[in-house]
Amino acid sequence: MARTDERFREAFNAALELCEGMAPGDQLPSENDLATRLDVSRTVVRAILEKFKDKKIIAWVGREKRLLRTPEEKDWLEIQEGQLDEQQLERQFLDWILRFDVAPGTALNVSQLRRRFPVTPHMLHEFLASLSRFGLVRRRPKGGWELVGFTREFAVELSEFRMVLELNAVAHFVQLPPEDPIWKQLDELEQKHEQLAAEIDERFHDFSLLDEEFHMLIGSAVRNRFAAEFQKLISLIFHYHFQWDKTEERQRNKAAIGEHLRLISALKARDGAAATAAAADHLKTSKQTLLSSLRVHALA
Repeated sequence: MARTDERFREAFNAALELCEGMAPGDQLPSENDLATRLDVSRTVVRAILEKFKDKKIIAWVGREKRLLRTPEEKDWLEIQEGQLDEQQLERQFLDWILRFDVAPGTALNVSQLRRRFPVTPHMLHEFLASLSRFGLVRRRPKGGWELVGFTREFAVELSEFRMVLELNAVAHFVQLPPEDPIWKQLDELEQKHEQLAAEIDERFHDFSLLDEEFHMLIGSAVRNRFAAEFQKLISLIFHYHFQWDKTEERQRNKAAIGEHLRLISALKARDGAAATAAAADHLKTSKQTLLSSLRVHALA
């Protein structure tokens, strides 16, 4: 796709976003104002307005441009160059908000988000809608999105729900047959933990990725589409929180490795009671670490 066509599509979608915040019957800004807002020439603005008119989004007579209807998903134009996939979008967006670059209550401008995260408008809207189910974002009354934010209350609720999901997963894990491939994966993870423990002085920063892999494996013991969706978000958030608070990071990660190995040992022994106790203890520690990280950022 040529850069000029890509720029037109970006400006066109930005104009659609502007219309999302308006009600049918409202007047659009002047061509000069639109050119300034969209950072394009008046020639491009007129081309956008012509396309809006063809799609019956606006009525355009002389200088009067009146909104006829709110834009729909089908109106947005695809932008193909440099696209992120869904997993990349999840990670980059969560990294952005969980590094506290965005304050709670911030309006999420879709055009600006698409400059930061190169995805199609449809994917971005679908992604924000999925986050709204977790309470991280919400729709604004007049259109668009708003960041609710990662608060102490959110962290507590998330930790409590994680406890429910993972204790249930542990109960399922110990019941899996010996031929299930999950046991081989557990053996491999045990080796990774033992190796990291032996090299903890040099590699303690690597624990967050190992922790994410570990908890995703535990969660995979439950073949439940709803649990899987929540588990993915929970895992990402707890993965990132290890990067927020560097206080005693080595000691904290070393202790967490020990808690993981205790749970792995109980799972391999098919000891449901011991596995449940080990998981509960580890999740309580994770909750306290998460809340401590929030206090470091004065959010609790």
